[in-house]
Amino acid sequence: MKQKRIPLIGESYVIPFILIISLFFLWGFAHAILDVLNKHFQELLDISKSHSALIQATMYMGYFVMAIPAGLFITRWGYRRGVVFGLLLYAVGSFLFVPGQHYVSFNIFLLALFVIGCGLTFLETAANPYATELGARETAASRLNFAQSFNGLGCICAPILTGLLLFSEDGGRGSGNVALPYVCMGVVVLLVALVFSRVKLPEIEHEQEVDAEGRVVGLWSHRLFVFGLIALFAYEIGEISINSFFINSVVEQGWMHAREASLVLSFGGVGLFLVGRFAGSWIMRSVRAEKMLFCCATGVVLTTTLVLLDVGLVSLVALLCGYAFEAIMFPTIFALSLRGLGSHTKRASSFLMMTPVGGVVGPLLMGAVADYSNMVWSFLVPWVAYVFVWFYARRMLSVSQKA
Repeated sequence: MKQKRIPLIGESYVIPFILIISLFFLWGFAHAILDVLNKHFQELLDISKSHSALIQATMYMGYFVMAIPAGLFITRWGYRRGVVFGLLLYAVGSFLFVPGQHYVSFNIFLLALFVIGCGLTFLETAANPYATELGARETAASRLNFAQSFNGLGCICAPILTGLLLFSEDGGRGSGNVALPYVCMGVVVLLVALVFSRVKLPEIEHEQEVDAEGRVVGLWSHRLFVFGLIALFAYEIGEISINSFFINSVVEQGWMHAREASLVLSFGGVGLFLVGRFAGSWIMRSVRAEKMLFCCATGVVLTTTLVLLDVGLVSLVALLCGYAFEAIMFPTIFALSLRGLGSHTKRASSFLMMTPVGGVVGPLLMGAVADYSNMVWSFLVPWVAYVFVWFYARRMLSVSQKA
């Protein structure tokens, strides 16, 4: 059943929305660099796939550690100050790559990524729920998908820049100056922090939810929120695992060398991801978000199954198509999980932002399976994760049809 067309953004919220979506580009850039660093550090430091997975694990551990403090900070001081503080942490972590490059120290690189992860936690804990509130409730998932599409632009730029810098034309090592893109990113982030420190964002206030007897309704009594929290964790395991080992997978299959793979990841995988986000945002203005999520969850389970079947170039095409299907999952699950939470929204957002710890679990599991068997069998890890997301999508679709 189609829903009536409703404006995507409230008239009084256009400027705040434009400012907020600039943040999505910044953390998309930060995340996408990791997928190139994974392969680069394997060559530079001669480490295994499971060891290099610490790159993702350390950064996403920052989400797990900082999510609750970020939620408390934003509840106390508001969205704008949460954004500024997150940007400052992001910049500090970026500049830590300079001593890491100087000493060629994997531990300093990991510390830098952890600090960046803490900063991104503040940004995402503030920006994701804020974007859902800048308009009608019915278009919350569509609005967040549109904002998250600019995350995809950052994901496209990062592999191009770092891939060309770190890998040579014949697939070997390039200049290896991994600090340079991070220093540039740190400068940009500081400038954005300056802008946000001087603008005033309207705060969104929520009424406290009570039951029929006047008692306050607790966050954990919302079962669909709990289901969504687990589903978002599963999605992060699937998505980050595949991103982490995309280059390894296509190189080991003999489809291309590392430099070509970084470009394909950018224009192919991330490009399809970006198209999927924009298309999904547009479609969900007419189609219920629950139905869209179910269709995409079915698609990504099928494409991951084809990768596991190892049917040559068909598996490569399926791997790339999976990016289009998974594109709407994070913002849609996030928005659906916050639906109807009222005064619990900021706190719930902080718990949802703990789910990127799936970026710790997924790559470590996938790297371990790859080390002990091969890259093809390692795709069992994201496959299981996406199957769980499919069950969540089916449940939400069932609930929406009964409403």
